[in-house]
Amino acid sequence: MSASKANPLARVLANAGALLGGRGVNAVVGLAYMALAGRSLGLALFGALTLINAFAQTLGDMAKFQSWQTVVQYGAKPLLDGDRTTFQQVLRFALVLDLVGALVGVTLGVGGALLFSRWLGWSETLAPAAALYCLSIAAMTSATAVGLLRLFDRFKVLAGEQAISSTVRLIGCAIAAALHAPVEGFLLAWAAGTLASFTYVAAVAVWSLHGRGLLQGFSLRGPLGQGLPGVWRFAWATNFSSTIDVGFTHVLTLAVGALVGPGPAALWRVGRQVADGMAKPARLMLPALHPEFAKLRAQKNDAAMLRLARQIGLIGGGVAGLLLLVCLVAGQWLLTIVMGAEFAPAAGIMTWQVAAAAIGVMALPIEPMLVSMRAAGAALRVRIVVSVAYLLALAPLLKTFGLTGAGAALVLAMAGMALGMFITLRSKLRQEAAAEREAEILAASAPAREQACVDPRNERKGDPQ
Repeated sequence: MSASKANPLARVLANAGALLGGRGVNAVVGLAYMALAGRSLGLALFGALTLINAFAQTLGDMAKFQSWQTVVQYGAKPLLDGDRTTFQQVLRFALVLDLVGALVGVTLGVGGALLFSRWLGWSETLAPAAALYCLSIAAMTSATAVGLLRLFDRFKVLAGEQAISSTVRLIGCAIAAALHAPVEGFLLAWAAGTLASFTYVAAVAVWSLHGRGLLQGFSLRGPLGQGLPGVWRFAWATNFSSTIDVGFTHVLTLAVGALVGPGPAALWRVGRQVADGMAKPARLMLPALHPEFAKLRAQKNDAAMLRLARQIGLIGGGVAGLLLLVCLVAGQWLLTIVMGAEFAPAAGIMTWQVAAAAIGVMALPIEPMLVSMRAAGAALRVRIVVSVAYLLALAPLLKTFGLTGAGAALVLAMAGMALGMFITLRSKLRQEAAAEREAEILAASAPAREQACVDPRNERKGDPQ
């Protein structure tokens, strides 16, 4: 057996590397289609195009139920055990989550695009086109196929998902530019990219299910959560956790703009974009970690799970240190080269944001471990407490210390998040260890109790017959 198949760490790194390759292609092709659209439409219309896409993407991310996590966490054991009936029930449940997310996302998107176009940043004449574009939210909220491919270790297929989306958008934008199409033509090209990537992943997922015989006798009718303990609670917890994570980024930028003005907000946004981009290669290990933890958990191999977590933490720590060093030494120079001299003042706040991202990278394995232990609700509580505390402190810190205060508080928030997750994980591990010891004691004492029940010496002599 090859190392990539035998060693969970090697498998995680190989899968993350495959995703990184796909993201690299996507970055290059994405820049090309955005350049085509920008040059063809001009600044104002291109701004409207990006706002419409951002609106749809945000709603899609917030409405998405993260059904891939349900597939991975609840589907790993029946897959390993060959329990097709239970696996199909997990699949059915995840598809229902996708349907609910699609209905909610499309309804909010179409209604919002038609009713609130002036407040959302585009003209009323573009409202119908924006509403039609929001139909693509249905494809954005579907994550069951992604979960299946992660569970089946088809990460090379997933690496092509975004590359396909960007390539279709590039072709569509090239056609629209050649035809001198209005903004609606470019919206159509972007929607086609979203639909193409969804179709590609769904088709490969169905083919993989068919090849494993997992579609035999499958029906959308049947039980959902019965026999899957805590599955609804798990689905809601992962959905809310993702929503908070997505919303937190956008709320921070809006709060900075409202409290100290658009200029500082732009510097904050640029710094955050650079910090997220620098941490992205390390964070690509997350999609590969979830299925590995789920499989090790299904095999009751907690020792291997903890060993993998430590290894990833050490790798993350090395990457985090390198990121921070690059930012400290060359941050201002990089911003000047890429964004221009007027964005150089963002270097200071970017250092704080990179430090916060570095802490997140070091603590990377903790939350996936909690999720694999069906403790997504506990992880969500930690995220809510830290996010609320940070948002409450943001206004006075910004008014007193400016962006530096907000950046330093972000570092403390990420440290608090990591510490809270770690304490929660330790508590969960101790609870499970205590439960296992109690079960062992009961199992060991069972033969003695049985013997006591049947030992004739325990019968009282002289009892009447």
